Amino acid sequence: MSHVTASAQDLACFAVAAPGLEPLVADELRALQDIHPLVLEAPEPGGVGFRTDRAGLYAANLHLRIASRVLVRVGAFHASAFRQLERHAAGLPWGEFVGDGQRVEFRVTSRKSRLYHQDAVAERLQAAVVTRASGAASDDGRHAPQEFVVRLFRDQCTISADASGELLHRRGYRLETAKAPLRETLAAAMLAGAGWGANAPLLDPLCGSGTIPIEAAMVARCIPPGIGRGFAFEHWPGFDGRAWSAVRQSARERILPSSPVRLLGSDRDPGAVQAAAANAARAGVGDDIEWRRVAISAIEPPPAPGWVVTNPPYGVRVGDRTRLRDLYAQLGNVLRAKCRGWEVAMLTAHPALEGQTGLGLEPRFSTENGGLRVRLMRARVG
Repeated sequence: MSHVTASAQDLACFAVAAPGLEPLVADELRALQDIHPLVLEAPEPGGVGFRTDRAGLYAANLHLRIASRVLVRVGAFHASAFRQLERHAAGLPWGEFVGDGQRVEFRVTSRKSRLYHQDAVAERLQAAVVTRASGAASDDGRHAPQEFVVRLFRDQCTISADASGELLHRRGYRLETAKAPLRETLAAAMLAGAGWGANAPLLDPLCGSGTIPIEAAMVARCIPPGIGRGFAFEHWPGFDGRAWSAVRQSARERILPSSPVRLLGSDRDPGAVQAAAANAARAGVGDDIEWRRVAISAIEPPPAPGWVVTNPPYGVRVGDRTRLRDLYAQLGNVLRAKCRGWEVAMLTAHPALEGQTGLGLEPRFSTENGGLRVRLMRARVG
């Protein structure tokens, strides 16, 4: 019977990824190995496992741009009856993750297991936490509840502590949004999936609230996405403040003073451009991006070959899709006229609209955005 628990110097972690983005998160973790020792596992549906120490956990939360959250394994064991669940749960180190007076929450999923009642599972685990972590049932209001993710599959129970707190796409800079805002993590995935490496100009001609250019500026300047926010692990009783300060300081020392490449964002909506500029200023990249209020037909890309990375509207309603055919066709025509030799990558939801561009787009990855299945499509503009 296996029984696995976390230790301070060898933490079993899991970087959660949206469907289809697991390979990109694995690439991020491999790049992070240059900064801090990590032992990676193969990507699996839902994310990528890795082992590291506390400083490595802190670094993952600070640097990962595409992952949704980072979990730390608390324990794993067989439980086909509540008495087994209670016995194993009583021996887990809850006190390492729950501070005095802090509430806890459990997010339980159960598949092909005898313990299928998720609320009942959460109640048993809540009782175990109250027993092992003093004051955990009360709420002193000082900080958010500590969340635990519980997965039951074929009577194998895996319990993990959420080290991130708010989802990692919440960088803290996007207070103003335009219509259908794009998550920061998905914007970062678009840049990585397209193959843009901060070595060529980038233009988003449908920038909305500016998420793609802002994420590009943060990549270009090596600004960690989590530099302006807090994390759940900062409230753990075993939190190592000195290690966290060292991780943050090391990250700050690698930030470049300005973007080495030109970054442009444009939109015909004046409110969107205003919101984008305000968001960029909050992200600390206000001087790195050129914002323009122009229609697609009036874009003025730099002369050197570069990248167009954009998230055009999808046309969820049938009438919208008919109207958007002209937009996609116009986008293709303008890119062929003004961006010959450039790379283009766009997030789309409908093959018929992709075809209207006439760009010969090919898929790079498939994922979900706002409950819709979307694909990142890429082509070289001929």
